Amino acid sequence: MAVGVFDSGLGGLTVLDALTKRLPDVPFVYFGDNAHAPYGVRTADDIFALTCAATERLWAEGCDLVILACNTASAAALKRMQETWVPPEKRVLGVFVPLIEALTERQWGDNTPPREVAVKHVALFATPATVASRAFQRELAFRAIGVDVEAQPCGGVVDAIEQGDEILAEALVRSHVEALKRRMPNPEAAILGCTHYPLMEKTFQEALGAGVKVYSQANLVAESLADYLTRRPEFAGAGTKSKFLTTGDPASVSNKATQFLRRKITFEAA
Repeated sequence: MAVGVFDSGLGGLTVLDALTKRLPDVPFVYFGDNAHAPYGVRTADDIFALTCAATERLWAEGCDLVILACNTASAAALKRMQETWVPPEKRVLGVFVPLIEALTERQWGDNTPPREVAVKHVALFATPATVASRAFQRELAFRAIGVDVEAQPCGGVVDAIEQGDEILAEALVRSHVEALKRRMPNPEAAILGCTHYPLMEKTFQEALGAGVKVYSQANLVAESLADYLTRRPEFAGAGTKSKFLTTGDPASVSNKATQFLRRKITFEAA
């Protein structure tokens, strides 16, 4: 059985890393659409078309279950894909819901009405497309009431991380946190709503202050997938090999990915 993991670039490798540690016996096929990254500045229709194409490529690798380890794709394309495009024998899941379940202290599949939760003021840091979609607020509203969400579109951060410019990425993170805190001076929790951002988690935490709980996605998604595969083993596909695919230049992407995860990663042309 193999599970597909998709991202527009390298950010999803943070999720893949957590998945392989949690589920060491499962082969994962990673697809990075590096030729079209970043998605955060694209239109919803564009993101939908690119995400569907990538998902079909992962299905061809024997991955009946695909994780969109890309918040922009999860926010802008997933609902439309699930409602209009994904056939009954396949599954495409996003990365938002495990995060919101952790924030609202709900178990997977808890469909009781929304209720009051302990955290009332939440900062959301995400790409411009994710913020514009309001997908996080929509999913949160299904589960919780009375939560004030202040969203900050973090332009430039993904590009800086993909280019390996850590100094610029840190400066941008601090600038975006300052901008958000002008509108919400005392957030109780912060959501890192992009799979690139765990690499900057320390900077986000320092800029926000020790009193703010920072929620990052990778481990939450890994636990959620382990639970899902236990309940729905029929969606583990026929694939048997782990591999890395990219629409970009394999040598260049491999070098960046190796720096990104600090271990040898070799991509093949998709």
